[in-house]
Amino acid sequence: MDVLGVVLGLVLLFGVGLLVMLGVGAVKVGKAAAAKISQEEAKARRAFENTALKAKSFAKPGAHGQISTVRLALRSSLDSTRKVLAAGLAEDSQLAESLQLLNRLDAHAAELDGELRTLELEPEAARVAAKLPELRERADRITHAAESMRWAAQDRMQRFADDELARLAEECESEAGALRHWDSVGSSPTAAPAAAAAAPQTERPGLTARRGVSAEELLGLADLAQRLRKRSA
Repeated sequence: MDVLGVVLGLVLLFGVGLLVMLGVGAVKVGKAAAAKISQEEAKARRAFENTALKAKSFAKPGAHGQISTVRLALRSSLDSTRKVLAAGLAEDSQLAESLQLLNRLDAHAAELDGELRTLELEPEAARVAAKLPELRERADRITHAAESMRWAAQDRMQRFADDELARLAEECESEAGALRHWDSVGSSPTAAPAAAAAAPQTERPGLTARRGVSAEELLGLADLAQRLRKRSA
């Protein structure tokens, strides 16, 4: 009975732990999905706002239209720089520091965009014309900083690509030289057997080299053979 109670307790404890883990996993999945949805919503909202700013820059004359132009240029510069840095981050970890600087720069840009949005609602044209040069100058400084990082990152990635291509070309040349190594010995690996087969065979010195000498002379019995021929005659 005690053993059965222990087993039931362990099963119950395991079930509770499993439910807890499933609950934690569901919460994490839910948070990840919510973050993904939030990011997509932010991208869609920003794209819509950029489209609206582009329309205002053409539709509104005077200073109010210039405000929309400044806001659009500021957003476009930061978005383009972020795309370039994020694309190269997988191959160059140093770009993570650049992204951190861009985040700080983005905070200043968001503050400035709020001021520009407020000024855009100002009905008094004279006040808009008076405030706009200062805000445009701040926007130009932020835009220039973002563009400097973007151009530097592009030059860095291009330099890395050129260096990698140069190393690859050297490796290919080295491999080609290794494949042509048989030229340095003057023949292919199968040339030696063919040359050996084509070489003339030399005769060994010995009995076969003395084909003009008879067997009788060779054995020193020439006189005896002559006497035997005379008797038989």
